[in-house]
Amino acid sequence: MYALAVNGSPRKDGNTYNLLKEVLVPIAQAGWETELVQVGGKAIRGCLACYKCFENVNKRCSVDTDMFNQVMEKMVLADAVILGSPTYFTDVSAELKAVIDRSGLVSQANGVLFKGKIGAAVAAVRRAGATHVFDTINHMFLMSQMIVPGSIYWNLGIGLDKGDVLNDAEGMRNMRHLGTVIAWLGKAVRPHLDAYPTP
Repeated sequence: MYALAVNGSPRKDGNTYNLLKEVLVPIAQAGWETELVQVGGKAIRGCLACYKCFENVNKRCSVDTDMFNQVMEKMVLADAVILGSPTYFTDVSAELKAVIDRSGLVSQANGVLFKGKIGAAVAAVRRAGATHVFDTINHMFLMSQMIVPGSIYWNLGIGLDKGDVLNDAEGMRNMRHLGTVIAWLGKAVRPHLDAYPTP
């Protein structure tokens, strides 16, 4: 099984990165292949609403001049997708919003590619606003018929400077628990994916 974490923070090795890395530890320990992809700080544009994905039906966005289709390909292959973002004015980074909007639409255009996959949101925050980041990410997951696991609290870590979240004991414990739940849920769901109900 394969878990993909997507880092929407442009800050290299920052708090979002550290939170996502912690989620992947128990997943890897459970025998899954794991990968962390950086989109924050990269040139990735938002959705153009051209709806060519509904015409092409090839699991790709028609805009092929940035890294999006590489990320989309990995999301389609993944059994679990973990999207992480810092908190920017109480919402996700622009780069992660581009991934959310484009992947969600391409998924819908191709028969809901994400249905039955596990989706988890992770937010890094200095003080407040992280629950809105959490909601923004989960909205796409839920509209895409994904399975969203819970953990011991909202999946957020508190910190300002690089590495501060490593001192947020509760936040780091939440990340480890989230990873453990994802691995458990993936094992439970996998034998039944072919029977996923269609509307």
